[in-house]
This record gives sequence, C-alpha cells and structure tokens, in this order.
Amino acid sequence: MNFPECKSADSFDFTNIIYKKEGQRATVTMNRPDVLNCLNYPTLCELHEAFEDVSFDDSIRVMVLTGAGDRAFCTGADLKEQSQSCMDKPNAYWKWMGKFIEVHEKMRNIGKVTVARLNGMVVGGGNEMNISCDLAIAADDIIIKQVGAARGSVAAAGATQWLPMIVGDRRAREILFLCEDIPAAKALEWGLINQAVPRSELDAAVDTMCEKLINKLPQCTRYTKQQINYWRDVSWHQTIGHARDWLSQHNMSPEVHEGVNAFVEKRPIDYKKVREEQQ
Repeated sequence: MNFPECKSADSFDFTNIIYKKEGQRATVTMNRPDVLNCLNYPTLCELHEAFEDVSFDDSIRVMVLTGAGDRAFCTGADLKEQSQSCMDKPNAYWKWMGKFIEVHEKMRNIGKVTVARLNGMVVGGGNEMNISCDLAIAADDIIIKQVGAARGSVAAAGATQWLPMIVGDRRAREILFLCEDIPAAKALEWGLINQAVPRSELDAAVDTMCEKLINKLPQCTRYTKQQINYWRDVSWHQTIGHARDWLSQHNMSPEVHEGVNAFVEKRPIDYKKVREEQQ
C-alpha cells in the first residue's frame, strides 16, 4: 500500500494557524491573536490537518502547540461564532463538538510527544488543549482557568476527565466549580504545568525541552505515551459521546443563552435572572 507523502509545512493553505517544521520539530501556532486565539470551526479543521501531518511525518519527533502574540495561548470556543451559528441549533453544535473531539483524539494519538508553549492566558477549551498535550511550559505571568460553570457550558472535552488525574480530585473540583484564575506559580505547584519561566526565557526553555525529547528513541517513546494514556482513554471514551449529545441539547437552555449573550455584549452575567427563569 502506498501512503501519501507528508507535505512541507509551507505547502499547506492555512489561514487560522501557522505550521512550521524545522529539523525534527513541528510547531503549530493558533493564529487568531485579535480574538485571543479562540477556536472557531475552520481553526479546528486546520489543527486536525496539521496534527495528521505531524503524526505521519517520520522525521518529526516532537510537536509544540502555542498561540500567536503574547496575550493568549487559547481562550477556548469562539463564542461569537457559537452565538451566530450554533445557538438553538443542536445539530450545528453537535458538529462543532465533533470536530473539537477529533482534534483532541488526534493529538492524544499523534505518536509523538507534544509540548504546550503557554505564552498567554489559557482559558476554558484552551486549557483542554493544554492538558491534551503531554508537557507544558508557561511564561510565569500567565493565568489558567476553566469558565464553563460561569459561562453556560461544561468542560467535558478533557477537563472533567483529566484534571482529577493531573491535580487531584479536590483541586480539580475547585478549578471547575469556582472558575477562578490560577497563576502560573500555583499551576506549577499543582502539577498543571511542568515549568514556569520568565517570559524572556520561554522560547529557550521550550527549545531545551524539545532537544531532550528529540534525543530519545521514537518507537519506545510512542509506546510509552500509549501506555501512559490508558486512564485518559478510559475516562474519555466513557464520557465524551454522552457529553457531546448533552451539550448539543443544553445549547438551547437559558444558561447558555445568558452566558453567550453576556460575553458578546461585554457585560456581566445575570445569574439571578437565569435562576428565576429556571424555577
């Protein structure tokens, strides 16, 4: 059987990400800095295509995932797109969520070590992209947080499944229920990241980590990753299909309407109004 040859990085026609291959390292950059690198459907499609190429390119040993600019790594779903395309449309949200799931599964099963370069705020689904990576190095001035319980969603594409494994059950509940900022120092203490370095040293720290990973045996590394993923795979496959369908239906609820509308209108959420509507 003849498999298609992997492309050079500059042969891809990407508009929402930047894809580079240098030596034995690939770097994928979510490139929507004007909207804090949030994830719309076209961005998810491009990420999946880049990850597929990384997976099949035998010259690549490690992949770095990061965001453009210095304000954000990724802030999760594009809520403006959701308000325009998915609100009250369960099938539309189901399709968006399906692509989000595919991106996580491709990254988890990419066969190479993945490193999150956290260059700015890491929020919601952006943190799920972070924890889908194997390792994470952050600038020491960034914050991480989940926002689902405050914004009308549930962090069911990795955070509810994997945060308890990474930081422990009680800390995971604190992160998911309170939706508060986690400074880089606390994220390091809790094991949510591997390193926190001054912003000026971020690239050097990532380079050093990648060089160490490149100088390991690729097949042994790939199988080690497969073994480590066991509990992640179990929790993921037990929950993700149900979460996709539930979130699609929940997308019509007052909680989602208020959370998304408040974001689009740049105002605080009226939690009292939502509670009264649900009585």
